[in-house]
Amino acid sequence: MDALDIVPLDLSDRDLAAALLAVQRAAYAVEAELIGFPDLPMLHETLDELMASDEEFLGAYEDDVLVGAVSWIRLDDGTVDIYRLIVHPDAHRRGIGSSLLEVLAVIEPTHRTIVSTGSVNAPALALYAGLGFVVVGVREVGPGIGLTDLERRAIP
Repeated sequence: MDALDIVPLDLSDRDLAAALLAVQRAAYAVEAELIGFPDLPMLHETLDELMASDEEFLGAYEDDVLVGAVSWIRLDDGTVDIYRLIVHPDAHRRGIGSSLLEVLAVIEPTHRTIVSTGSVNAPALALYAGLGFVVVGVREVGPGIGLTDLERRAIP
């Protein structure tokens, strides 16, 4: 793997936000196919909507090319709620998602981190399980479309 640089992203930079949107669309197209749900909201998010997000973002770069990102918000109780974890399909299976989550855990220490993913998205479920996340619930978000909620708690 090439050297991976993980840095905060400033989405007020329109060119950067456009690059992030391209990675997001490519990543969520794969998930949409995996879970059989082509209408994933993140596939239809506009550049202006992305730029207006109140989430914080970290981006992963290889050779100055954005290949992945993670976004989150911190809830009132201190929980880190991961909104999106995206890796361009050309960069899958290289540890980028894990690296993003590991850096997030260092820069945003918390007692609890939560995330959701498609219930049939085996690669994402395996990634989260490998990083200590456990399933805390499953909900139906559309006909035949399940979403699995996971959390990781800090060891006291």
